[in-house]
Amino acid sequence: MSAAVALQTVPKIEVKHLTVNYAEKNRMFTALRDVNFTVEEGEFVSVIGASGCGKSTLLSVLEGLYKQADGEITISGKPLDGTGKERGVVFQHYSLFPWMTTRKNIAFGIAQVRKDLTKKQRLELADTFLEKVGLGEFGNKYPSQLSGGMQQRAAIARALAMDTEILLMDEPFSAIDAKNRIVLQELLLKLWEGDGKEPRKSVVFVTHDIDEAILLSDKIVVLTAHPGTVAEIIPVPFARPRDRKTLVQTPEYAEFRSHLLHLFYNDIAERIGGEEVVL
Repeated sequence: MSAAVALQTVPKIEVKHLTVNYAEKNRMFTALRDVNFTVEEGEFVSVIGASGCGKSTLLSVLEGLYKQADGEITISGKPLDGTGKERGVVFQHYSLFPWMTTRKNIAFGIAQVRKDLTKKQRLELADTFLEKVGLGEFGNKYPSQLSGGMQQRAAIARALAMDTEILLMDEPFSAIDAKNRIVLQELLLKLWEGDGKEPRKSVVFVTHDIDEAILLSDKIVVLTAHPGTVAEIIPVPFARPRDRKTLVQTPEYAEFRSHLLHLFYNDIAERIGGEEVVL
């Protein structure tokens, strides 16, 4: 076997010719059409596009909650077949159980994937991740006693504590105010990058925020407006770690952002018969 063949790796996620249809009022609609992209081991991939382009539908398919009409999805080379313990999810809206304390919410998530741990061990692990997201003092609070940003921190803590190989995130910061959104972006990056001792998780992050996608991602998948197809897959050229304040002031950032904006807005303009947007 040659060295070249020996070094070949299987993508963590591979989406090939994915098409998704849905029925509405006795009519069939296409949400996604012929979507192709990969997520490598430890890669952070953002999916951006206008509202209605199928971003959340794509994530639902990757979760195993929605069946594709055509195409193939593999996880570590194996065909996707329903939900799996290797995938953790952070939703757009806070998904904590209101009758459980924050600590027990996280411990419940851990219990779904770590049957080998005792209740005490699960609670101790929950406490560890509450500390990591800055909620160490709020473990006995109920979700209704937390702000929106704190609830989303807890949801991130739960997903990370489950220690899945893949993290699927559906616009997790869209309902957060601008200041806390920045705080949560930085927190997510810090937790994802880690200390270098543990392998990074493979992340698919759905967002409509271009700056957020640039800051977080290794590459960005740009979807066209309905039905969603891949307009372009763009590697993010900025080295990690990224300093937001420094990065946004560089001409390279402005040029890269302008290209993404051009893809984003001119696709919409074309579909509604508008004029090209000059950026």
